[in-house]
Amino acid sequence: MSFSHRGRSISKVAVIGSGQIGPDIALYFTKVLSPFGVQTVVVDVSDEALARGKAKLEKKIAKGVETGAFSPEQQSRMVEHVEFTSDYDRIQGADLVVEAATEDKGLKQKIFGQVEGLVGDGAILASNSSHLEPEAIFEQAKRKGRAAVVHYFFPAERNLIVEVVEGADTDKDVSDWLMSFYEAIGKVPLRVKSRYGYALDPVFEGMFFASALLAEAGIGTSKQIDAVAPKAVGVTIGFFTAMNLTGGNPITAVGLDHYTTKINEWYRTPQSLKDKVAAGENWDVPKRGEDVEVPAELREKITRRLRGAYFGICCEILDAGLIDLSDLNLGTNVALDAAPAFDFMNELGTAEALKLVEEYAGENPGFPVAKCLREKGAKNEPWDVRNVIRTDHDGVAVLTIRRPKVLNALDEGVFEEIRARCTEVENDPSVKAAVLTGFGKKAFVSGADVNFLAKIENEAHGTETSRGSQSVLNVVEDMKKPVVCALNGLAFGGGIELAMACTTRIAVGDLKVLAAQPEVNLGIIPGAGGSQRLPRIVGIEKAAELLRTARPISSAEALEIGLVSELVDGELLPRAIELAAAIADGKVEPKRITREPMTDVPATLPSVEIGHRSKAVDAILCEAILGGAKLPLREAIDFEAKCFGKVCTTKDMRIGVETFLTKGPRAKAEFVHA
Repeated sequence: MSFSHRGRSISKVAVIGSGQIGPDIALYFTKVLSPFGVQTVVVDVSDEALARGKAKLEKKIAKGVETGAFSPEQQSRMVEHVEFTSDYDRIQGADLVVEAATEDKGLKQKIFGQVEGLVGDGAILASNSSHLEPEAIFEQAKRKGRAAVVHYFFPAERNLIVEVVEGADTDKDVSDWLMSFYEAIGKVPLRVKSRYGYALDPVFEGMFFASALLAEAGIGTSKQIDAVAPKAVGVTIGFFTAMNLTGGNPITAVGLDHYTTKINEWYRTPQSLKDKVAAGENWDVPKRGEDVEVPAELREKITRRLRGAYFGICCEILDAGLIDLSDLNLGTNVALDAAPAFDFMNELGTAEALKLVEEYAGENPGFPVAKCLREKGAKNEPWDVRNVIRTDHDGVAVLTIRRPKVLNALDEGVFEEIRARCTEVENDPSVKAAVLTGFGKKAFVSGADVNFLAKIENEAHGTETSRGSQSVLNVVEDMKKPVVCALNGLAFGGGIELAMACTTRIAVGDLKVLAAQPEVNLGIIPGAGGSQRLPRIVGIEKAAELLRTARPISSAEALEIGLVSELVDGELLPRAIELAAAIADGKVEPKRITREPMTDVPATLPSVEIGHRSKAVDAILCEAILGGAKLPLREAIDFEAKCFGKVCTTKDMRIGVETFLTKGPRAKAEFVHA
């Protein structure tokens, strides 16, 4: 058995190194690849390291069973498909090799010299280096084109980000495949050009260095600085605490010294770090729940310096051309668990961001003020941060909604990006069609941001809120160029409403849960056209049942009722691109939604069991379905907006939203039916 993807089959994966991160990489591989029968082999020369790694992996899997993340059957399969061994010959037959040994160029070169003699010519070789350039690691490799760096982040089995770093000799087909492969197995790959430290480690290690400089200067203690850092730059924990948790002192001490010559002269290994490494000590940091006293004036001083360092480091990386702006913004948020850097600068204003960086540079010799920030800050122009990514494929524009931390959920900004990207596509003469999809394999769009509902003040506000979402979907629907929605995962609420505005929809073929309109669980009704488009696609009775009960449906049922036109068992995106081009060329005529009033509209809807859900909300929903069905589509959609506004006057809407926000999506609201 094997895992096949984009012309390659993976039947065995080898992970070299059973130290800090190797077992975690192996854990992720066995989680996602063992269902396909793929074997993961962990190789290390130390029997002690192998025993520790094996125990670590099995303990984490057992913990997953306790929490419900894994079933006992998954546990058995995952453990059975991982082998820990000191026998390098077990690498034979591996289709992908990920080296995770000590950060030593000579050792890595020796490992890959041995590996090349054991694997076939088609195997891909990757190093989980955290700093070393791929050109340095693979300078002695016989086939450099198949080699690249794939840099994981702590903890490797849970942190979504991997940096895919191309060397000068890396074949583009190889780096493209790695990008696609890691997305296919649930990671968020970021393409990065080669430079020592790549794109994200200089941010993390630079922010640790900035923190250490503050402590060495006596501006604050390591405890105080870590107590301020979360609000200053949005991190969950401070940089001294993160260094303790990751065991990063030794590798950072080496990295910072190399940054001095390979990035800029501001970077260096601080004496305090050298002392900690020599003594094998951790930093003094706040204990869990400890309230660290930081006077307001000191808090402001630390905050300004940390922000100046953060913005300056990120803008230098952007100036260096290592990574796309939106990718760097995402990486700082997901990999480093900090405030997304460029969104944060936009929030403060780029003029203020420039001021903070200039202040920091004035106090820290060698710290650069990036050209890109000078230009933006001089005019206080925002950065163009994108959550809807466009890539073009032979005249078909693929628009990918990418918000992995929230399963591609929609918010006001994403709605406006969809409007902007669709307008670009419509006006681009080089494009004949579009595909709209979501990033990853879990979700197309998990829904819309619920927080905005709590801010709705009255009926008129609710109506206008609904119209705002509808206006964007109307732009999608009104495009003269066909738009194929590629449902790569679940589509709930606003997600399936967005899909229904497209010309046609195709979906992954084996999803037990594909789509749902769960609004009534929150005490609201669809507000982006769902109560009007769904009846026109699947019929009034079926639509009413789904809308009133919030029942999710599978891929198979979606095909059966006509919500999607096709299920794809292989790769979804290539088929979506092919279909979009065929529609544009007149080779395929899709079944389009009618914009006329519906015929044979019943006087009432069949009775359905709505369970605990609000009877008051259900009555308004039935009014929206039946009343809108008798109107032309655009009038019907506006009628929905008015009904949505009416729902916002009910007690049950407030109860449902409050329950969701305080107790989560699985909690049942105690509606009063008023």
